Amino acid sequence: MSSAQKETVDELKVEWKRLWKERFDDRVRAEGIAVTDYTSLYVDQGTIIHATRDFKALNFKEILERHQVENPERFIQPDPHVGGWNKFIKNEITGQKPQKHKRAETYTPEKKEPQQPKKGGRGWLHK
Repeated sequence: MSSAQKETVDELKVEWKRLWKERFDDRVRAEGIAVTDYTSLYVDQGTIIHATRDFKALNFKEILERHQVENPERFIQPDPHVGGWNKFIKNEITGQKPQKHKRAETYTPEKKEPQQPKKGGRGWLHK
């Protein structure tokens, strides 16, 4: 991978973040609208970038492919349904059961005989 390609991706990421940060949220129609033109992202002013129903959202991977970036999967996080670092940590690192130690398996605590309950098991109530 060339450094020019990495610089292009970095510039696109900055532009992408700016697009989402500066968007106008139309609460009546539940849409996010681009405020200005983002020529490098192929988004014009007034383009709907986020909506709640029947909408194909913008995809950073497609933008990288339009810029002919080699292996665009390297530069974006995987879909949360597919899995990413968080899913890996949950499943592989924190999801492991602790290893049992031989000393812990052989140790059994002493069983104490239960004491006679006070007031014949009726508790502290005085009747």
